[in-house]
Amino acid sequence: MEVGENLKDALVREIKEESGIATTVSYLIGVYSNKGIFKWYDGVTDVPTQVMFDFVCKPVGGELAVSEETTDSRWVAKDRVLDFITHPAIRTRYQAYLEFNGAVNYMEY
Repeated sequence: MEVGENLKDALVREIKEESGIATTVSYLIGVYSNKGIFKWYDGVTDVPTQVMFDFVCKPVGGELAVSEETTDSRWVAKDRVLDFITHPAIRTRYQAYLEFNGAVNYMEY
């Protein structure tokens, strides 16, 4: 988030910057917290405790692209996404999205 930016605006901006897709935020489906320090993708940098929010968003324009922070962007059928997710916590969060029943999920890991 940038200084003075609200959560939804930051989400819309980040999605556009990283994927090229303009979106609107629909609703919150989950709040997740990792309770420990883990290594970033570089295997060196320590990442401290974080709180993450999962929202459902709807595409409203733009074209798929990559950025300095992404190496690939693609549309994938909802029932095939788990074929592409290897990180256990991200798989669990996406499974919660697939099983969403209207109640916001909370998970610690």
